[in-house]
Amino acid sequence: MQMGDSVLMFVATILVWLMTPGIALFYGGMVKSKNVLSTTMHSFGSIAIISVLWVLVGYSISFSTGGTAFFGNLDWVGLKGVSFEPNPDYSATIPHNLFMMFQLTFAVLTTAIISGAFAERMRFSAFVLFAILWMIIVYAPVAHWVWGVGGWLRELGALDFAGGNVVHISSGVAGLVLASVLGTRKDANETTPHNLPLTILGAGLIWFGWFGFNVGSALTLNDVAMTAFINTNTAAATGIIGWVFVEWIATKKPTMLGALSGAIAGLVAITPACGFVTPVASILIGFIGGVVCFWGVFSLKKKLGYDDALDAFGLHGIGGTWGGIATGLFATTSVNSAGADGLFYGDASLLWKQLTAIVATYIFVAVATYIIVKVVNVIVNIRVNDEEESLGLDITMHGEKAYHEANM
Repeated sequence: MQMGDSVLMFVATILVWLMTPGIALFYGGMVKSKNVLSTTMHSFGSIAIISVLWVLVGYSISFSTGGTAFFGNLDWVGLKGVSFEPNPDYSATIPHNLFMMFQLTFAVLTTAIISGAFAERMRFSAFVLFAILWMIIVYAPVAHWVWGVGGWLRELGALDFAGGNVVHISSGVAGLVLASVLGTRKDANETTPHNLPLTILGAGLIWFGWFGFNVGSALTLNDVAMTAFINTNTAAATGIIGWVFVEWIATKKPTMLGALSGAIAGLVAITPACGFVTPVASILIGFIGGVVCFWGVFSLKKKLGYDDALDAFGLHGIGGTWGGIATGLFATTSVNSAGADGLFYGDASLLWKQLTAIVATYIFVAVATYIIVKVVNVIVNIRVNDEEESLGLDITMHGEKAYHEANM
């Protein structure tokens, strides 16, 4: 065990944990004032629900080493055998239970991201049931496929450094399914952010936490970790430039919300590639990420007619998809000898492996999420009624208000 690596991973874990309250603020500022508390409750609810489930069964299903190619076993239920001693299957230099906590923050964040798609119209009781079922049935198996010992996508050779498939594509596709099943909000076309400074603060915390997300995925402080650090910030910056560039052309105005969205788009796009590509490649990946996510939010969503309230699919699904493809194009063993060379470095096979992983994740997550939503809807009405939606979910679901006018 190495003290330096343990300190790195402890800090990285705290940074990634902070991303979920960041998501709460990022999302909370973009909804109507009457729904800000219900929206932030989804993020804090995710912290509570997933933290317990991860300890009980989630970590074992995702990372236990004696399972199948598709599903971990239950050897580590209740963290049995998960101790301070390192597990060399994942890292020989940090405590096994620290690795477990680092992975916990990813599971929590993924569930919170989904909530952006159904903001302002889903019952909290339905969200609780959905979160429990989705983490066990969808997130944990996909994490095992990609990162678990013996996982079929890991064995195939598909690359996902920090969660393009596991976090972003899975949350984005799940959000798209939920948005489609729930239908549009009554006044979806009239909704504007009620508190943009709140969203700015949330985006800043997300960007800050993302350094733990990507750098920590190296599990040690080495040249790959530092490359991931550089690539993360660079892609976020060029994501802003890409989004604002096309927004300025399309609407004649560069907006603050557009800049924030571009940063998230760039961060999502670089996530699967950050430890496999050069900083020059990260410039292109981030810029194109900003452009394609702008297209997803303003063109694709309008064309297909789904109400992805806070663009979980537009940012995370589309950004993660581009990031997975970009990994197959730009990855190079000159950056990470444990990776592979992509198409632009002479090996087309990696691109096909990346496309296989993306398609498999889309199909599994979409089908499983649809079934879960339908099951939950049998148990409890998943969508609020017209009156509850009109009054706002803060009052009708939680009995409280975010803002109170002073008595005159």
